[in-house]
Amino acid sequence: MRELNIGDQKVRVRATPLALLYYKQEFRTDLIGDLTIMEKVKDDPTKLDTLAILQMVWAMAKADNFGKEFPSFETWLGSFESIDIADPAFMISALEEAANGFFRSGVKGATKK
Repeated sequence: MRELNIGDQKVRVRATPLALLYYKQEFRTDLIGDLTIMEKVKDDPTKLDTLAILQMVWAMAKADNFGKEFPSFETWLGSFESIDIADPAFMISALEEAANGFFRSGVKGATKK
């Protein structure tokens, strides 16, 4: 679990299997597949898809609120006065949460076959 600052709001996010499900249900595409596309941003910043990152954050925020009512993506986005996409802390924190939650095989101590 991680807390992100979006505009003047704090948003808790959690990269869990539920986030994968919510992302697929809402956006009809695979979050992990979209993350691999986002990886290409390191080589070419023009490939940055800010909406995809916000979609991932929405899915992880919804997963953190499991069992509670949560707004649609559009309603959730509308709740923010502003979003500083250029804020590296926001981008890094969101992507780190996703990496730590969805790619555990890279964790120290994992055994290789």
